[in-house]
Amino acid sequence: MTQAELFFPRPAPPPSTAFHFHEPAPMVLPEASEDELREAFSAKLIDYPHSSADAVRVAEQRFRRELEKQLGADVLPVMRAFQNASESSDTDLTKSEIALAARWIKAYDAARKAGFRDLGDTDEAYFEVKAI
Repeated sequence: MTQAELFFPRPAPPPSTAFHFHEPAPMVLPEASEDELREAFSAKLIDYPHSSADAVRVAEQRFRRELEKQLGADVLPVMRAFQNASESSDTDLTKSEIALAARWIKAYDAARKAGFRDLGDTDEAYFEVKAI
């Protein structure tokens, strides 16, 4: 470095106009996936006589997975239709409500069989499904 460069520095180059720090960047939101559009529900094994936490957790996961396989994103609407059908008389229900209730019975039975697989004695145990 020479004395001229030391005592007479060159001016700094002008700032680049490529970045505008005062303007916020546009916000890009990710598109909602199918999983986010589904209503959340929980499945819990009730009255299971053996207290193996791992076995219960695996059974609940199998039950939930099979229920979602059978009904897809319609788990809660179909469950609610079944609950309404069980609390109403046949004359109060439409054919579509009866069909939804029948879907729940079939799906719950398949999920129950999948959940109870490998559990052994499960006479009084059942799966409870609730909206979260």
